Amino acid sequence: MRKTWLTVVAAVGALAMAGCTSELPAENGAGEASSSASSRSNEFFDRAEYERQLALRDATPEGPEDKPWEQALEPEMVDTSSYAKDGPYHLCFSNASVDNPWRQVGWKTMQAEVDLHDEIEDFTVLDAEAKDDKQISDISSLTSQGCDALIVSPNTTSTLTPAVEQACDSGVPVIVFDRGVNTECPVTFIHPIGGYAFGASAAEFLADEVGEGGKVLALRVLPGVDVLEHRWAAAERIFADRGVQVVGVEFTENDTAGAKSIVSDYLQREGQIDGIWMDDGTAAVAVLEAFEDQGMEPPAISGEDQQQFLEKWKREGLTAQAPTYPTYQWRTPVIAALKILNGEEVPKEWILPQPVVTEETLDQYLIDGMPPLHYALCGCQEMPDFPKRWQ
Repeated sequence: MRKTWLTVVAAVGALAMAGCTSELPAENGAGEASSSASSRSNEFFDRAEYERQLALRDATPEGPEDKPWEQALEPEMVDTSSYAKDGPYHLCFSNASVDNPWRQVGWKTMQAEVDLHDEIEDFTVLDAEAKDDKQISDISSLTSQGCDALIVSPNTTSTLTPAVEQACDSGVPVIVFDRGVNTECPVTFIHPIGGYAFGASAAEFLADEVGEGGKVLALRVLPGVDVLEHRWAAAERIFADRGVQVVGVEFTENDTAGAKSIVSDYLQREGQIDGIWMDDGTAAVAVLEAFEDQGMEPPAISGEDQQQFLEKWKREGLTAQAPTYPTYQWRTPVIAALKILNGEEVPKEWILPQPVVTEETLDQYLIDGMPPLHYALCGCQEMPDFPKRWQ
């Protein structure tokens, strides 16, 4: 079996969360940005979608019980018989970037999934390095390289939509995942439940822990990223409904030292903070160190399924929760492409389960010996070369 790994690797960037890219300019300085956080989140709020995502948290997934990357929530299946063809196959992938730990874990997981399928003879990958213009060129190039199916993880939504539509017009089945585009032409769009569900789960947990009148500091990465805005829009409403006092909303630009400094300043100003809500958990350990430096007990905190946070949580018995945006979703597009080329039905919108790591499930997800920036929900423990490939 021959696989062509034609990939351009980008440098590790600062944004360590789902590789999301802002379509609005980030503001300069945490204080200036935080002053308009509420109005900005309102611009992104869609009540119908908010209610749908919160309901989907309780939906029973369809699919193999032990393979959440093959499961789907409330799927509406589409006929793909017109794409059926004999293998072996040439799959192509236009990747937005590998510029943060989440995307790096996902990319390793996707490669391992490809290695599981002998019917994939060639796998051609172009990395857009988080540049819209490069990805537009990449998609155009891939549609002329004899791909049997094209997987796209868009860098941004609106700018990449015309390029995806042109790829659909070429007759090649297109699979979009992670971030969406503003067109129905892809055969399937694969993603976890979404940002509203993430933000709401964390806010509900903190509201339960700190109680009415409790003080919560919200730490955000940057403004203008839809999934991050959805996370805060959900949390903002829940905190208001539950009478939680939000003492500040600050953008950290995913600078862990900066996040620690922000928290230290708030502790000096407020004297006490009962909870920390985060729309991205990369800086969670640094945030907790700010409390330690001042000899204070750690607050209730929401993080993510990153190894260093899970280890600290387990070691110190934190009051914590970790909503997730599972990296196992990187397996699903490869599986979907093969189903389509076999003429099998797939969900039009393939919504994957989005687990929440709790005190009760922490041991289930914490894997000893993994790197600090590894994401636990990779679904990779039984894949070839685990754990070495992910270390």
